[in-house]
Amino acid sequence: MAAETSQTLDRGIRVLEEVADSGEGLTITELANRLGIGRTVVYRLVVTLEQHALIRRGGDGRCRLGMGVLAMGRQLQPVVRDAAFPALRMLADAVGCTAYLSLVDGPETVAALVAEPTRSDMHVTYRVGSRSSLEAAAAGRAILAARTAGSRGLDPPWVVASEDGAPGVFGLAVPVLGVPGLEASVGVVSFREIDETDVGPRVARAAGEIARVLR
Repeated sequence: MAAETSQTLDRGIRVLEEVADSGEGLTITELANRLGIGRTVVYRLVVTLEQHALIRRGGDGRCRLGMGVLAMGRQLQPVVRDAAFPALRMLADAVGCTAYLSLVDGPETVAALVAEPTRSDMHVTYRVGSRSSLEAAAAGRAILAARTAGSRGLDPPWVVASEDGAPGVFGLAVPVLGVPGLEASVGVVSFREIDETDVGPRVARAAGEIARVLR
């Protein structure tokens, strides 16, 4: 005899799975079409998940994973830190700049991991949990550029900001691609102008390595 299951819970989980697998998010109508469920039912599921911060709807009406998913996965944070931090540490020491991993939270980016260079006369202090709007700094602009480029990718794969969230601060960031349900970027910040021909490929390699270990 088949075990009894909850149809509503099953549908809610399927909504989360579909949204996680979509890099650019999905509208209510797109979700309904993918799941073969009525739009009204999907709307109610999304609203419920939104109340628990598991789904968020942007100004474009598209559903993306909410930060509540990360909150539920707190026990996995050490795994993410252990997996991603070595690449950030190597990047920071290689370029002599503070390196970071930022995640998207609605219209903002949040610094999830930060590595400061071990040998540097002067470097930018970047606090874990720091937030900035997607348009304000290289971290968010790289993610926005990746959304626009879609499957075409960025060429070059990095974005440069001459005032990275503050006057006199320079930044360069690369989106982390290929991790289902994750919108993130790896970047560096400095008080001096960044040589993108040298630093850009290094940041891109770090972003690629972090994407590989997080898949």
